[in-house]
Amino acid sequence: MKGTLLNTATVLTGSLLGLAFGKLLPAEAQGIALSGLGLVTLGIGMKMLFASKNVLIVAGSIAIGGIIGLLLGIQNGLNAVADWVKGTVGGSGSFSEGFVGATVLFCVGPMTLIGCLQDRLEGKSDLLSLKSTMDGVAAFFLAASLGVGVVFATLSVIVIQGTITLLAKHLSSLKDDEELLAEFSGTGGPMMLAIGLALLEIKTLPTANYLPALLLAPLFVLVRRKVLARSTS
Repeated sequence: MKGTLLNTATVLTGSLLGLAFGKLLPAEAQGIALSGLGLVTLGIGMKMLFASKNVLIVAGSIAIGGIIGLLLGIQNGLNAVADWVKGTVGGSGSFSEGFVGATVLFCVGPMTLIGCLQDRLEGKSDLLSLKSTMDGVAAFFLAASLGVGVVFATLSVIVIQGTITLLAKHLSSLKDDEELLAEFSGTGGPMMLAIGLALLEIKTLPTANYLPALLLAPLFVLVRRKVLARSTS
């Protein structure tokens, strides 16, 4: 858990510093920094999407996952929680955008999965240490612009990465499963693109509704393997 705890600490520190001192930066500087993060996020999203070896799995996962998320009311529920938190603890900016954007940015992607598996199985935290540095810097500028929602994304980091780390022995096969990792990463790509578009103030999408797609992509890969295995037997 050493790598996850380090990552959690850097995100919390970066976001708190962003809340405390980010506003001291001129509005123009904040805008440039946030736009820069948006451009980088778009680039990461494109790279993740292009990693997919079967775009139909990505498309199906995103479409069906989005519908499931809509029916479950994930985005609307998050918005309701956001309104309650803002009314309770205060804060400016878009809580939902900050929370969801930071959660996807910090927790979606192969670096998170592989880093957590290495942390538990090999006792190495090099990958998560690198991720921690990048996440801490991003948290500072996100919190400065989007507010307290980014601080609460720290909970996502500890819960999601902590769970993966604790389940590492059961998930160890995923580390060497290139196809499954490719489709998981590819499905996360469109969500990264959505976050990038929001950061650039081009278009805001209900990104949280697409989160079930991350569970569907690996499932579709396994189903496809079974179908192909039966057809060749």
